[in-house]
Amino acid sequence: MYKTILVTLDGTPTDRTIIEHIKQLARLMRSFVVLLHVADGWAARTFGSDAVSPEVVEDREYLEKVKSEFRSDDIPAEAELAYGEPAAEIVKWIQKEGCDLVAMSTHGHRLLADVFLGTTATRVQHSIRVPVLLLRAK
Repeated sequence: MYKTILVTLDGTPTDRTIIEHIKQLARLMRSFVVLLHVADGWAARTFGSDAVSPEVVEDREYLEKVKSEFRSDDIPAEAELAYGEPAAEIVKWIQKEGCDLVAMSTHGHRLLADVFLGTTATRVQHSIRVPVLLLRAK
């Protein structure tokens, strides 16, 4: 059912919610997991994949750590780093690479914060035709 699961990560503690859930689901469904983080700092937005900054280095290290965690649990996983505006880059990745499920943690903002800030999850969800699993972070 879910041959490939895209897990979007933002590098914050909220990621643990989706990581732990997807480990169980991927094991059950024998899924391949792609971990995607979008670096969105000044260097990343300005220079894209040529960006060199402490943020980009930390992002790469974080993705490798999470990928190793999945693999040590015998779940096949790859990690990818994109650069730019998170929602747009996630949608672009899905359109280019394809997947069977998109899994994201949400921060659980309430009405006014969502109205003024928007949410990456909401913008992605309304821009794709792939099922989206949203879990509110604990």
